[in-house]
Amino acid sequence: MAEFAASREWQPYHTPKNLAAALSVEAAELLEIFQWLTPDEAARVMEDPDTAHRVADEVADVLAYLLQFCGTLGVDPLAALSAKIDRNELRFPVGRPPGRGARTDRHSSE
Repeated sequence: MAEFAASREWQPYHTPKNLAAALSVEAAELLEIFQWLTPDEAARVMEDPDTAHRVADEVADVLAYLLQFCGTLGVDPLAALSAKIDRNELRFPVGRPPGRGARTDRHSSE
Protein backbone atom coordinates (compact mmCIF):
# COMPACT_ATOMS: atom_id res chain seq x y z
CA MET A 1 0.00 0.00 0.00
CA ALA A 2 2.84 2.38 0.78
CA GLU A 3 4.38 1.77 -2.65
CA PHE A 4 0.99 2.28 -4.34
CA ALA A 5 0.47 5.61 -2.56
CA ALA A 6 4.08 6.75 -3.11
CA SER A 7 3.92 6.07 -6.85
CA ARG A 8 0.95 8.43 -7.01
CA GLU A 9 2.60 11.02 -4.74
CA TRP A 10 -0.20 10.79 -2.18
CA GLN A 11 2.09 10.94 0.89
CA PRO A 12 1.33 14.62 1.67
CA TYR A 13 -2.34 13.69 2.04
CA HIS A 14 -1.80 10.52 4.02
CA THR A 15 -1.55 12.11 7.44
CA PRO A 16 -2.78 10.16 10.46
CA LYS A 17 -5.85 12.42 10.69
CA ASN A 18 -6.73 12.06 7.02
CA LEU A 19 -6.21 8.30 7.05
CA ALA A 20 -8.33 7.91 10.21
CA ALA A 21 -11.08 9.96 8.55
CA ALA A 22 -10.87 7.90 5.35
CA LEU A 23 -10.99 4.70 7.40
CA SER A 24 -14.13 5.93 9.14
CA VAL A 25 -15.78 6.80 5.82
CA GLU A 26 -15.00 3.38 4.35
CA ALA A 27 -16.29 1.63 7.48
CA ALA A 28 -19.49 3.65 7.15
CA GLU A 29 -19.80 2.56 3.51
CA LEU A 30 -19.53 -1.05 4.68
CA LEU A 31 -22.21 -0.41 7.29
CA GLU A 32 -24.45 1.21 4.68
CA ILE A 33 -24.79 -2.14 2.89
CA PHE A 34 -26.38 -3.60 6.03
CA GLN A 35 -28.27 -0.49 7.16
CA TRP A 36 -31.87 -1.63 6.61
CA LEU A 37 -31.41 -5.40 6.57
CA THR A 38 -32.95 -7.68 9.15
CA PRO A 39 -30.52 -9.93 11.04
CA ASP A 40 -31.53 -12.85 8.80
CA GLU A 41 -31.01 -10.82 5.63
CA ALA A 42 -27.62 -9.62 6.90
CA ALA A 43 -26.54 -13.20 7.58
CA ARG A 44 -27.29 -14.09 3.95
CA VAL A 45 -25.74 -10.99 2.37
CA MET A 46 -22.95 -12.93 0.65
CA GLU A 47 -25.47 -15.10 -1.23
CA ASP A 48 -26.18 -12.29 -3.71
CA PRO A 49 -23.15 -11.90 -6.02
CA ASP A 50 -23.59 -8.14 -6.50
CA THR A 51 -23.90 -7.48 -2.78
CA ALA A 52 -21.07 -9.88 -2.00
CA HIS A 53 -18.86 -7.93 -4.41
CA ARG A 54 -19.78 -4.64 -2.70
CA VAL A 55 -19.02 -6.11 0.73
CA ALA A 56 -15.64 -7.43 -0.44
CA ASP A 57 -14.76 -4.07 -1.99
CA GLU A 58 -15.61 -2.17 1.18
CA VAL A 59 -13.70 -4.66 3.34
CA ALA A 60 -10.70 -4.13 1.05
CA ASP A 61 -11.02 -0.35 1.37
CA VAL A 62 -11.23 -0.54 5.18
CA LEU A 63 -8.22 -2.84 5.35
CA ALA A 64 -6.21 -0.71 2.92
CA TYR A 65 -6.76 2.47 4.94
CA LEU A 66 -6.11 0.68 8.23
CA LEU A 67 -2.80 -0.69 6.95
CA GLN A 68 -1.78 2.73 5.61
CA PHE A 69 -2.72 4.32 8.94
CA CYS A 70 -0.66 1.75 10.83
CA GLY A 71 2.29 2.22 8.48
CA THR A 72 2.20 5.98 8.90
CA LEU A 73 2.28 5.74 12.69
CA GLY A 74 4.52 2.69 12.97
CA VAL A 75 1.84 0.48 14.56
CA ASP A 76 2.21 -3.26 14.02
CA PRO A 77 -1.45 -4.24 13.58
CA LEU A 78 -0.93 -7.91 14.42
CA ALA A 79 1.05 -7.07 17.57
CA ALA A 80 -1.63 -4.55 18.58
CA LEU A 81 -4.35 -7.15 18.05
CA SER A 82 -2.46 -9.77 20.04
CA ALA A 83 -1.91 -7.35 22.94
CA LYS A 84 -5.59 -6.37 22.90
CA ILE A 85 -6.70 -10.01 22.98
CA ASP A 86 -4.38 -10.63 25.95
CA ARG A 87 -5.90 -7.66 27.83
CA ASN A 88 -9.43 -8.82 27.00
CA GLU A 89 -8.64 -12.32 28.29
CA LEU A 90 -8.01 -10.72 31.68
CA ARG A 91 -10.95 -8.31 31.50
CA PHE A 92 -13.50 -10.88 30.32
CA PRO A 93 -12.65 -14.29 31.79
CA VAL A 94 -14.33 -17.41 30.42
CA GLY A 95 -17.39 -18.36 32.41
CA ARG A 96 -18.38 -14.86 33.45
CA PRO A 97 -21.99 -14.15 32.49
CA PRO A 98 -22.55 -11.68 29.63
CA GLY A 99 -22.72 -8.10 30.77
CA ARG A 100 -20.55 -8.79 33.78
CA GLY A 101 -17.22 -7.78 32.21
CA ALA A 102 -14.88 -5.83 34.44
CA ARG A 103 -14.69 -2.36 32.92
CA THR A 104 -12.12 -0.89 35.25
CA ASP A 105 -10.45 1.27 32.60
CA ARG A 106 -12.89 2.62 30.00
CA HIS A 107 -10.11 4.06 27.85
CA SER A 108 -8.37 0.70 27.42
CA SER A 109 -11.39 -0.65 25.54
CA GLU A 110 -11.55 2.22 23.07
